[in-house]
Amino acid sequence: MSNQYFVAVIGAGPAGLFGARELAMQGVRVALFNRDIKAGGLAEYGIYPDKHTMKEGLRKQFRQVLDNPNIDYYGNVSIGAQGDLSLDDLRALGFQAILVSAGAQGTKWLGLPGENLEGVYHAKDVVYFYNHLPPFSQKKFRFGKRCAVVGAGNVMADITRYLTRVEKVDEVIAVVRRGPAEVKFDKKEMEHIIASLDVEALDKEIARATPIMQAVNQDPETARASILEALPKAEAPISNSRFRFEFLASPVQMLGENGLLTKLEIEDNILVLKDGETKAKGTGNKRTLDVETVIFAIGDKVDDAFGLPVEWNEFVKNQEPRYPVDGKSFETPFEDIFVGGWSRKASEGLVGYARKDGTNASKAVSQYLQTKQPIAANVDAVCAKVKGLDKPIVTKDDLKRLEVVEAEEAAKRGLEEFKFSSNEEMLQAMGLIETA
Repeated sequence: MSNQYFVAVIGAGPAGLFGARELAMQGVRVALFNRDIKAGGLAEYGIYPDKHTMKEGLRKQFRQVLDNPNIDYYGNVSIGAQGDLSLDDLRALGFQAILVSAGAQGTKWLGLPGENLEGVYHAKDVVYFYNHLPPFSQKKFRFGKRCAVVGAGNVMADITRYLTRVEKVDEVIAVVRRGPAEVKFDKKEMEHIIASLDVEALDKEIARATPIMQAVNQDPETARASILEALPKAEAPISNSRFRFEFLASPVQMLGENGLLTKLEIEDNILVLKDGETKAKGTGNKRTLDVETVIFAIGDKVDDAFGLPVEWNEFVKNQEPRYPVDGKSFETPFEDIFVGGWSRKASEGLVGYARKDGTNASKAVSQYLQTKQPIAANVDAVCAKVKGLDKPIVTKDDLKRLEVVEAEEAAKRGLEEFKFSSNEEMLQAMGLIETA
C-alpha cells in the first residue's frame, strides 16, 4: 500500500465528521474516535427530538462521510487523560496529527451555593436525557411543578418546550440576566412555546423594565413586539403549563430542604452602558422564587480533564498561528494537536457552524502535514490497540446494523423514530454483546 498521511480525529459530531471528510478526500488515512456509540454528536443528541426531517437529512450526510474508505470508525472509545486512550497513546500509534473535535464536554457552572441540591441541573444534561444519549438517558431528573430555566437563548426555548409539552409542568420561569431587548432565541423556536406564554405577566415585566431600558436607549415596545412575533404561527398547547419571564435577574443561590431544591434566590439588575456595550449590573436587591427545579442554560465549556491546557472555558490556542484559516487559529500549544468546532470555541453556533469549523480545522491540519513525509499508516496496530481495551468497539458496519434494527423497531411500534436508550441495548442490537 502506498504511503499516506495518518491523522486521528477525536469526536464524531458535525465538526469531526466533516473534518475527517476534508482530510480523507485529500487521501489522508483518518481514524475517527468517538466516545458515543453513534456518530452525529450535537446533530444526533442536541437537536429537539421531533425535528425528524432535519435529523434524517443530517444522518444521510453523515452516512456518506463514513462511506469514505479512507475513514476508519472506532465508536465507544473515549480519548483523553482519563479515557481509554491518551493523546500520547495516539502519538505512539504513529498518528502524525490529532484533530480534537469532541465538542464542549465540560459542564459550565456559576459556582453558586446550592448547585449540588437535587433539582439543580445543567441544560446539556437535560437535553442529552430527552434525546436518549447514554448514560444521561438513565439518569433520574426531578422536574417539579415549578421550574426555572436560567438563560434566554434557543436552549432555554427547547427545554421550556420539553417541560411544557412533555413533562407538562405547572410553570416555567425564564430567568434572564438582561432585559427584554436582548433575548437570544429565534422566532422559530418560540413558536413551540409561545402559546403557553403569560402575556399579561410579560407586559408587567416590560413595564417594570421600561425605565431601566430607556436609560440605555432601548425601546420596550420594539422588544415586546419581537418576543411576540411568533404568535401568528404558535403551536397549539397540549398542557396548561404557564411560561413567563423574569427579566433583569441573576441567580444568587439555590435553597433547599433535606437535599431537595425549594427556592431560587435572584438579584435584580439594572442595565449600564460600558464601552458601547450594554451590561447587567446587580442592585443588591434580592428576592426568591419558589421552584423545585433550576436548569442552567448558560453555555458550555470544554473538558478540563481532557489533557490540553484550558483558559476561560476553552482549550488554549496559539494566538499567532502558523497555519491560520479565515484568520482563525486552530492550533494548540502542541504542534501536532489541532482543535475544531465547539472544542475550539464552546457553544458557538449550531450544526452549520460546527461543520464549517471542523472543515477549516482540517485545512489547518493539511497545511501542517505538508511539512511532514507520508508514512505507511499502521491501521492494524490501531485495530489491535482498541481491540485490546477489553470493551466492545463499534465499527462502521456495526452502525449500519444498528440503524436497521432501530428502523425495524420504529416500524413495529408505529413511530417515526426509535432510539435505544442504553449502550447495552445498542451493543446487543449490533451483536457485540450477548443478550441477557
